[in-house]
Formats: sequence, C-alpha cells, structure tokens
Amino acid sequence: MPTLIQPPVPCPLTSPWNSPPLIQSLSPLTMSFRAACWEHAAPPPRALAAWWHGCGGGVTVGEGLGASLPGRELKGQHAAFRKGIAARSTTPCWYFFLYLQTIRWHVDLQPWASPTPSLNYEALRFLKYITTPQVSCEHMNMNSLTDNSKTIKKPWSVCLDDRFSLVHRIKSKQCRLYSLGLSSDDNQFEISMANSGCEVHRFDPSIKSAHIQEGQHLWNHRLSIDWRDPNPAIAAHKLRSHRKKLGTILNEFGHQKIDVLKADMESAEWKILENLILEDIVEQIGQLVFEVHIHWPGFEVSGNDSTVVRYWYSLLKELELKDFRLFHTYKDLLKPQMFLKKEAFNASSCYTLSWVNTRWK
Repeated sequence: MPTLIQPPVPCPLTSPWNSPPLIQSLSPLTMSFRAACWEHAAPPPRALAAWWHGCGGGVTVGEGLGASLPGRELKGQHAAFRKGIAARSTTPCWYFFLYLQTIRWHVDLQPWASPTPSLNYEALRFLKYITTPQVSCEHMNMNSLTDNSKTIKKPWSVCLDDRFSLVHRIKSKQCRLYSLGLSSDDNQFEISMANSGCEVHRFDPSIKSAHIQEGQHLWNHRLSIDWRDPNPAIAAHKLRSHRKKLGTILNEFGHQKIDVLKADMESAEWKILENLILEDIVEQIGQLVFEVHIHWPGFEVSGNDSTVVRYWYSLLKELELKDFRLFHTYKDLLKPQMFLKKEAFNASSCYTLSWVNTRWK
C-alpha cells in the first residue's frame, strides 16, 4: 500500500484502488530524493505503471515501467519515457522519473569471501572488519570538555582530534547530537555532550510526554527511529505513529546536519543503517556511534547465516565508500558470547563501533 508524500505541486493521478492518491504531489523539493514515495523500498510494479499511465506516459497498467521494477534498472524504456515526458511537459512526472532513476532500492552486496559461500569465511571477514580501526584517533575522552564527573557506563566514543571538525564545533557551541535508543537508562553520554554545549536530542518511545526539555541543551522526544515511515492509511500502522525514518525527523525538525548520531536500537540498527545509506542521510552525519548486535540476524533481515553476514559486511563497506572510517571498536564481554545463536568465532553478541566522516565540514 502506498504512502503519501506532500511537497507542493500536485500530481493528476488518483490511486486505482479505493484509497487516497497513490502519490499526492511531487515538486522540485524532491530533487534531493530523500523522501520515499512508498513505505517499503520495493513498490508494487502495477502501482508504478498505473502512476506513469496517469501522468501521460502512455504505458498501460502492468507494462513498461512496471515490468522493470522493483530492484532492476530501467534500460530499454529510457528513451521512450524521456520522449513521452518531453512531449507532454508534465512537470510532476519528470521529477518522478528522475526520482526513479536516482533512488536506490537495495545496497550493493559485496562479493562472497570465498569461491563457495561459507559462513566460516564470511564470519572471519566480518569480525576482522569490525575489530580493526581504519583511522587513528588520539582524543576520545569527553571528560576533558565538560565538568561532568560521572563515568560514562558504555564506551560511546567520539573523535576529538583537531583534524576533524567535531571538537571545533563543540568549542564553538554549534554541534548537534541525535541519540536513538529504546528505554535506555544510560544517558551519561548525552548529558556529557549537552554540558559541553552541544544541542542534544534523545529519541525514545518510552518517554511519557511528546517533548521534554532538560536544561538548556537537552531535549527528549517520544519518537523511535525506524527504517520506514508508518502509513496513516492503514489502521494497524497507527500503533507505530511514534516511529519515523530519520530523514523524516530531520525534515520536520528543520535540521540539515547531525554532528554525532548515536544508536542503541536492540537489533533494529541494521535496517536503520540500510535506510540511512539508501536515502543518503549518512552524508548529513559527521560521526556514527552504533551498538551492533550479531547474536541473530536482526529485525527483517532474512537469509541463511552466510547470506546474513555478507549483508552486514556489505552495509559497512557502503559506509566506507561514503568516506566513513572506523576509529574505535569495543567488544562487550559482559554480553553473551554468541554469533548467530552459536558460541563461535570467539565473538561477542554486541559491539560498539565508532566511525568518522572524513569529508565532514
């Protein structure tokens, strides 16, 4: 079922189903391509074809555009589509066509670690990757920037070296931290960052009030970051009304950048990270501090064990392609020592990983 987006220019098509418009509007604002037109990354092919037909593309439902999606490139139809759009000068359709050409539906999987898919090879490659820093960082102690004397319970490490911008933005009181969590009582990191002058936003669905301000720089929001937005047209999704994608939150809050994104999402982190990559939200982030869980595949991650580990590894390689470098890794020895429900590879079920965006300004 489609989800509505609401930039200002209307599209002439209404849904062929007894439901609200398939896509209510498109505009130049969608040139950023960060607003997804559907709740899931794989829209129904017939829905795409219907939308195109309604915008004057000359494609009947089930043909043309619909036959090439989801998950595959538009190839043979490109020239015909461009010609059809140009002839009709249908502005919303043109933006939608650009959107379809640009949006990514899935991450690019890395080659297998061995000629024949093997959990052993995939696990060893992945574990070596998450335990090997890619760039050095000499200063990671927040206590040097704040009078807060309490010890931070977990190693939520940010890089404060002069060659990266975070330390300068903290000193100039211009930094912003987003903290994603689920009923966490460990907020010393957030308090420390707020005491240093950072604008801190905690997102936790267990918070009683919608928005609570603590002190001058710390806000708590009764929201949970998800890898998809709830569809208001579906009654069951109203239960998820406090769950939104990070890109949606950024737009609603009017924030263009996040200096630090901290996440402890209890196995939802893999799909959230995938969404941030596919929608290019990671390019708006200076440093990532994620707790990753590897005792099971994670929410809505499917496949056999070797396929799951290859997917995890591919996500992290996508970060590297976007100039993120791992500078700190922490193996939690207090958590069960499990890897995909097995005691294997001398792995912990939980690691805390910190990356810095080396292009961040």
